[in-house]
Amino acid sequence: MTLSIPARVLVVDLEGTTSAAGFILGDLYDYARPRLLPWLREHADDPAVQQARRQTIEEAGLPEDADDETIVAALHGFMDKDVKSTPLKTLQGQIWAEGFRRGEISSHFFDDVIPKLRAWHAAGTQIACFSSGSVTSQRPWFEHSPAGDLTPLVIAYFDTVNAGPKKEAASYEKIAAELGRSPEELVFFTDHPEEVTAARAAGWQVVAFSRPGEPWHGADHGDVPVVSSFDEVEVTAP
Repeated sequence: MTLSIPARVLVVDLEGTTSAAGFILGDLYDYARPRLLPWLREHADDPAVQQARRQTIEEAGLPEDADDETIVAALHGFMDKDVKSTPLKTLQGQIWAEGFRRGEISSHFFDDVIPKLRAWHAAGTQIACFSSGSVTSQRPWFEHSPAGDLTPLVIAYFDTVNAGPKKEAASYEKIAAELGRSPEELVFFTDHPEEVTAARAAGWQVVAFSRPGEPWHGADHGDVPVVSSFDEVEVTAP
């Protein structure tokens, strides 16, 4: 039975929902890890890199004069523990964007995702993204998909910097305001139970994803509908 969701805007999470967490935590993390130190050094004058340095020192409790090697060791520790660290996401996003631009890496989407996104977009549903990965990495993620450039499908990108933490209702309220939509016009696709709770608290519709092999497969998502594929859902105009 297909689940029908009336919504003006579909907002998608990436990791575990549209894309395999193992790809992000594996291939992309492996790509960024050895490049963090040279990136810090080669882009030392970049204000975003300078801010990421300061934030890492604060988050990791490092001395204010910590050297690059110490900062990178802290960032590697965040990666090992999959900490949703803003400075880590900033630097990874810059490194990945350069990797996408060079053609050294490409993004990953489950087979059921891209055809449905294209169909829903063609039918008039607007699509946005809310991910813990930085906006800097989200845009090239959609641009360099295995099926070509998907950025024409996406009207807005949100991360923990421009929207706020994904586990807080206020972040979803801010996104609704940015999109100019009431909560009931929005639906969020996510695999994370705490994100389900936060979006629901903000009045959004939510569809939870429980994909075999993904970190939150089989988790308790409460009273929202749970599916394992985009093929099990139809997003329709209200």
